[in-house]
This record gives sequence, structure tokens and C-alpha cells, in this order.
Amino acid sequence: MNFKEKVCEQFRQLLHDKISSQQKVLLELRQSASNETKSSAGDKHETALAMLQIEQANSGSQLSELLLQKKLFDKIGHKTKRVKIAQGSLIKTNQGYLFLSIALGKVSVEGTIVIALSPQSPLGSRLVGLGVNDSVEMNGKSYVVERIE
Repeated sequence: MNFKEKVCEQFRQLLHDKISSQQKVLLELRQSASNETKSSAGDKHETALAMLQIEQANSGSQLSELLLQKKLFDKIGHKTKRVKIAQGSLIKTNQGYLFLSIALGKVSVEGTIVIALSPQSPLGSRLVGLGVNDSVEMNGKSYVVERIE
């Protein structure tokens, strides 16, 4: 498995972990709501139930967003070789590794930090279309493209 495949796998695992965690939270909220409905001690319990329902709705929308992110991530052409930076590119710059996919934050792969950013992000949008040895300025930093995978 090459470095880019390891990066993809690490971000895929990160998404999987976030989804599993959110599913667990949602299940716990449903169980709490179920227990709350069994109790009929008046306004206090109705308020608690309403709060649990709001938390369930929020948790459900977060889960939906994560599932959408996973779907988008899985559609990205990770294995395509490119000369110019596009979605799915692993970019080695003088500032470190960037993975143009979806905004997932950073992971460590073989002791190297890789930041996943979307092509719509300020830096991502400036990188799209660049080639090796091209550079871009962002927030007072110069990013020089050293390699594209």
C-alpha cells in the first residue's frame, strides 16, 4: 500500500469512526427518550422529553451529514494520476501534505501530518489547477507544490 492509499484509508477510518460514534449517541438518546416516556411525573418530564427529542433531531442531522460526507469521499477518484491539482490529489508542499477531498481535518500517517481540505475551501480553491513548482500565498504563507499524487 503506497502513502496515498494509506492516507485515504486513514481518512476513511476517521469518517467510519465519526459515523459509529454518532450512531451510538443517537441510540443512547433514543433509549433515554424511551425511558423518559415511561415516566409520567408531569411538566418536568415533558420538558426533559422535549429536550431529548431536540437532541435526537440534531444528532440525526449530524449523522446524515456524516453519511453524505462518506458518500462524497467514496466518489472521489483517489487512484487517478494527475499532473494538475484536482479533487482527490495528495499534494506535498513546502508547508506539509494536503489532501484535496472533503474537509476532514488532519490525521497522522507514518508520522506525517496530512490535512484534508475541500476544493471549496479558501486554500483548496487556490490550489486547484496548479502543477509542480507552482505556488500560492495564503494568510501570509507561501505554499509551493513539490509533488502531486
